[in-house]
Amino acid sequence: MSKITCIEDLRVIAQRRVPRMFYDYADSGSYTEGTYRSNESDFQRIKLRQRVAVNMEGRTTRTTMVGQDVAMPVAIAPTGLTGMQHADGEILGAKAAKAFGIPFTLSTMSICSIEDVAQHTGNHPFWFQVYVMRDRDFIERLIDRAKAANCSALQLTLDLQILGQRHKDIKNGLSAPPKPTIANLINLATKPRWCLGMLGTPRRSFGNIVGHAKGVGDLSSLSSWTAEQFDPQLNWGDVEWIKKRWGGKLILKGIMDAEDARLAVNSGADALIVSNHGGRQLDGAPSSIAALPGIAAAAGKDIEVWMDGGIRSGQDVLKARALGAQGTLIGRSFLYGLGAYGEAGVTRALQIIQKELDITMAFCGHTNINNVDQSILLPGTYPT
Repeated sequence: MSKITCIEDLRVIAQRRVPRMFYDYADSGSYTEGTYRSNESDFQRIKLRQRVAVNMEGRTTRTTMVGQDVAMPVAIAPTGLTGMQHADGEILGAKAAKAFGIPFTLSTMSICSIEDVAQHTGNHPFWFQVYVMRDRDFIERLIDRAKAANCSALQLTLDLQILGQRHKDIKNGLSAPPKPTIANLINLATKPRWCLGMLGTPRRSFGNIVGHAKGVGDLSSLSSWTAEQFDPQLNWGDVEWIKKRWGGKLILKGIMDAEDARLAVNSGADALIVSNHGGRQLDGAPSSIAALPGIAAAAGKDIEVWMDGGIRSGQDVLKARALGAQGTLIGRSFLYGLGAYGEAGVTRALQIIQKELDITMAFCGHTNINNVDQSILLPGTYPT
């Protein structure tokens, strides 16, 4: 594990170990994947100012996100089908995040249920992500389950009213249940470690939905239910309703426009996430890091501004912080670690990101992440 030195190392191993349909599900974008690629590449255009003869002792990456102390300004993002990257994936991710001292966010479309994650982390607080669906009764019960499981913040995803088309998922036959094509069966035969893990766990369905939503008792009924449930009529009135029902910290995910940022502030939410859903929804949208400065300026100090999309290193976290993000979220970087080595791989991904963040911050002349601002960036190389 000590020779795993960057997130790319974990990605290569995950690609080798995870079945193609599930690896591609995580590692793809919609249509041309242009936005997916720019999420990463736009970070590389931003250059850092190296400072010298500065006392680099006593460094800290500790800060807060919605009032919660965190080891670094990073949380694990909600990702669907995490338990198909590795058996019991959400439980393993939550345990790694707990030990490291950062927040873990469970997706509504997770394999392990809210109750499973709570039980296996000793009821340690974690965050839960919810979609607005047509079945409002199901959503209310889902929120109540999150409260009962000691979830400390709710993330409401706003950019999935309809699904963007991801070509790889269609070509791979990814569905619920997955299509047992000859190509998929051959590919599964080359992943014995993954297959043994899945044979050893009962968690192979959507744990938050099957047995909880009306008329969904197995995978075959789940497919038709999900196809009908994402609500295209989602509006800011729904945000107000969910805020009242939840009553705790509320985070709005999927903000990519300054006007929507101001509406998010007016909603009374505690934080917003600048996010294009990892390039999986609107292809042709700007990268998250390109959109961040304008949204941070529009939001002002009335709401915490975070971002996700394209973060593959601690340097990316530092650049996001410099451009106005109080916190960041990682999805694929976490999934690569999980797919490669399970819980140990997630821990390694977090170690890599924190070490890069710590060392790069020092080279830029700072010892405290809370003092980092735009002055660490080379003028003319970053979006304004």
